Amino acid sequence: MQTYDIKDAETYKTVARDIKLVNAPLDWQLRGLQQTASGYGAKLTTVYKAPFEGQLYRVYCTIYSNSGTCWFMAKGKKYIVS
Repeated sequence: MQTYDIKDAETYKTVARDIKLVNAPLDWQLRGLQQTASGYGAKLTTVYKAPFEGQLYRVYCTIYSNSGTCWFMAKGKKYIVS
């Protein structure tokens, strides 16, 4: 399994290294449905959760064109999964 780093979205400094995302799909994802017809959006729900500071947070993805950024919110702060 691949490991990821978590970066603070404001400073882009790494705050956690080598985390393993947890596969936790929602019911509609298990049925093969997608959130938008185009597949693009500002807050698309992924099948992953990120362990951070003792808690699991749902990972979201912002995708437009052919580029995307995955992120989650914890205690009012945005973190990027890279």
